[in-house]
Amino acid sequence: MPDFSPEVVILVLVVVMALSFDFINGFHDTANAIATSVSTRALSPRTAIVIASLFNLIGALTYTGVAKTIGGKITDPFKLENGLVVVLAALTAAILWNLITWWFGIPSSSSHAIIGGVAGAAVGAAGFGSINMEGFIEIVKALIISPIVAFVIGFIVIKIVSAIVANMNYHKTNRNFRMLQVLSASWQSFSHGANDAQKTMGVITLALLSGGFLVQEPGEFAIPLWVKLSAAIAMALGTSFGGWRIIKTMGGKIMKIKPISGFSADLSSALIITIFTTLKLPVSTTHVITSSILGVGASQKLNAVKWGVAGRIVVTWIITLPVTGLLAAACYVVFDVFL
Repeated sequence: MPDFSPEVVILVLVVVMALSFDFINGFHDTANAIATSVSTRALSPRTAIVIASLFNLIGALTYTGVAKTIGGKITDPFKLENGLVVVLAALTAAILWNLITWWFGIPSSSSHAIIGGVAGAAVGAAGFGSINMEGFIEIVKALIISPIVAFVIGFIVIKIVSAIVANMNYHKTNRNFRMLQVLSASWQSFSHGANDAQKTMGVITLALLSGGFLVQEPGEFAIPLWVKLSAAIAMALGTSFGGWRIIKTMGGKIMKIKPISGFSADLSSALIITIFTTLKLPVSTTHVITSSILGVGASQKLNAVKWGVAGRIVVTWIITLPVTGLLAAACYVVFDVFL
């Protein structure tokens, strides 16, 4: 007879919610990888989504370091009581925030949402003492530093690329950079999957460990193969559905994107995401690609960037961590009564 204990039921719900979050992350963040290549007509929307889905899948199966950071550095899964409900509350808050910002076409951060959710739910369950402040601060630093670096790199890369092609034929240059955008969009998609899908892997493994369904030594944080595969597939499927509201914002509302600027932005952001992933640090792919676009635009002329739209995006970034934290804490209080 199958075990349908309350803990097993909650675990199944957590896994379903986590994969749903991953799926939503996929279509919410599709714009990160393909908005510039679609807006410059380097790729048709359909082809861009196929490429993004494929490389998201490959990237998600390549690394595990970020998953270990998310699952083990915010709170200790071996000491977290009622951990399944904590993870369920975190996922609920993150999903709600992602859907709200998706509806309004605002490229908010799924990374901020899940990190804020885990921290807020843990505080709601066991107070601020349950947070590993050193690990949490390290994660927040990476989230803050990465878009700043992306802005600077985007600014520099477009300057270098523009200098290289300054004396080349304009139409031929555009054609060549449209082809190069296929490569940069592919790398962007790979880096997105490599960093973002790991967050779901980390959350599921956190639930398995805190609920006693996965036996490991304290300090160990190995990701089961089925968790890797399911998270990778969920993100790839989500990517295949696309996030057209956000693509519209990323591809045209921030600045007018040309093939050379689109390539430069993609190259800059893919490089930054890959470096941080190698360092086992989570970043917001949304923040990084948007900052790269802003850096590229600002290097040309300040009024090339629609700073009003950019400002609205930045405000959303700033409030995501505290809002999802508070929402997750509230969700935990409610769930704890009924579960």
